[in-house]
Amino acid sequence: MTDRNVLGGELATCSTDPETGFNREGCCDTHPDDNGRHELCAVMTEAFLQFSRAQGNDLVTPRPEFAFPGLEPGDRWCLCLGRWTEALQATRQKRLPETTVPPIALESTNEAVLDTVELATLETHAYDI
Repeated sequence: MTDRNVLGGELATCSTDPETGFNREGCCDTHPDDNGRHELCAVMTEAFLQFSRAQGNDLVTPRPEFAFPGLEPGDRWCLCLGRWTEALQATRQKRLPETTVPPIALESTNEAVLDTVELATLETHAYDI
């Protein structure tokens, strides 16, 4: 069965350069072994990368042993749902810049995230091409 996106359509590829997804196949599909829930396709911002590093999750430094290339602003990445919601809460509670919440490619974001985040919230943070 093919995973669906939050809009109800077929899940589109998030990124093949850098190669993303739990299995590094380019899609933010669900996987029973993915405890981090890498189901949300986010477009990296400098503010988010700094925020994530400050939270102890360095997404900039390459980690070849995990097939992780390191990310730059503009890269699309299957992000952990929890990290994205953490950034969203931080912008609301700590009044961090809105760019701390990376925009989302809705067509490439798995419908599974709807059990945690409402579609209206995702749409508010949709990436404009």
